[in-house]
Amino acid sequence: MSSARIVRLNWNAMRDSGAAKLVALASRDLGKAQAFVNELQEESPWPEKPEALGSYEALLEREDIDAVYIPLPTGIRKEWVMKVAAAGKHVLSEKPCAVSAEDLREMIACCDKHGVMFMDGVHFMHDERFARLGRMLAGGEMTGEVKRISSAFTWRTGEDFTSTDIRANARLEPSGCLGDLGWYCLRASLWAMDWELPVRVSARVLDAVNAADGGEVIMALSGELDFTDGATASFYCSFLSPLQKWLRISGTAGNLYVPDFVRPLAEFDIDWELNHIGEPRSETCGMKSEPQMYRTFGAAANAETPDRKWAEYSLKTQMVQDACIRSASLRRPVTMGETG
Repeated sequence: MSSARIVRLNWNAMRDSGAAKLVALASRDLGKAQAFVNELQEESPWPEKPEALGSYEALLEREDIDAVYIPLPTGIRKEWVMKVAAAGKHVLSEKPCAVSAEDLREMIACCDKHGVMFMDGVHFMHDERFARLGRMLAGGEMTGEVKRISSAFTWRTGEDFTSTDIRANARLEPSGCLGDLGWYCLRASLWAMDWELPVRVSARVLDAVNAADGGEVIMALSGELDFTDGATASFYCSFLSPLQKWLRISGTAGNLYVPDFVRPLAEFDIDWELNHIGEPRSETCGMKSEPQMYRTFGAAANAETPDRKWAEYSLKTQMVQDACIRSASLRRPVTMGETG
C-alpha cells in the first residue's frame, strides 16, 4: 500500500524470503503505481508480475490478498491499518506505528477484533544474530545483570531534506528523527531489558527546524530511560550526523558491543564484541534481516491464533516514544503514564 521509496527494499525482501507472493501494489495514482511496478519488475523481477492498482480501496477488495504492508505516513496510517484489519487482512506496518499510544491501542484492538496479525517493520528483531544474542542474554551468559544500555542511530540528510522529504512534514511525521531512527534505539533497549518498561524518561531536543507545513521537525534528540532496579539506558538519534547504528550493553558479568545493530553492514566482519573480543560474522547473519522478517510474519500470520507478542512490542515502544516527546516538550523528566 503506497509507492514510497522504502517499498523498494521490501519488494526484494518479500521475494527473497520465499514466504510471500507480491500480488499487487496500490497507489492513489494508477499511472504512478504502474510505472513503479514496471521499474521494480525490470530491476528485480517476480516470476509473476505484480498488478498495479489505482487506489488503496482496490487493494482491500482483493480476495487473493492475505496481508498488506503499510508504509504510509504515520499521520494517516491509523485509518488505513484499521481498514486493512476490517477487511480481514494481516498488517505489517512501518514505524513509528502511530502518532500516539492511544491511537496504536485502537489499531491493535481492531486487528484483534478481526483476528488478524499486527507487526511493525523493525527487521533487526528477526535477524538470527539477535535470536542468538537474546538467548545468551536471557541465560546471563554474556553480560549478567544488565546495568547500562547505550545506543545511537544517525544519518546525515541532504540539503533539500526539509523541502523534499516527507519526514520533514511535521503533520505527517510528527516525531521526526525520534520516530524514524530513535524507534530502533528504544526497541533495542526494551529488548535488552526483556521488555520491562522504564519508570522514568527524560529526553531533550538538541536540534529542530521549521517545517513547510508550519510545524517543527525534530532533527536531533537524546534520551535517558530509568528502570526499576537501577538499570539505565541512553540513546541519541539525529538527521544531522553521519551514519552510525551501534548498541552497547553493560552488565555485572560482561560488556557487549554491536557495531551495526539496526542492519548488518558489509564493512564490519564481526557480529558483536564481548569484552573487546570479536565474534566473527556468522553465515546465518547473511547481511539481510528483512527477508527473515517476512518469514517470521508469514509463519505468525498463518498460525491458528495470530501471535500477539509483536503488537505488544510495538505498543511498549510507542509508549516510551510518547514519554520522550512529552519530556522534551515539558523540558523535564516524566514518569511512564504521566498525564496532565
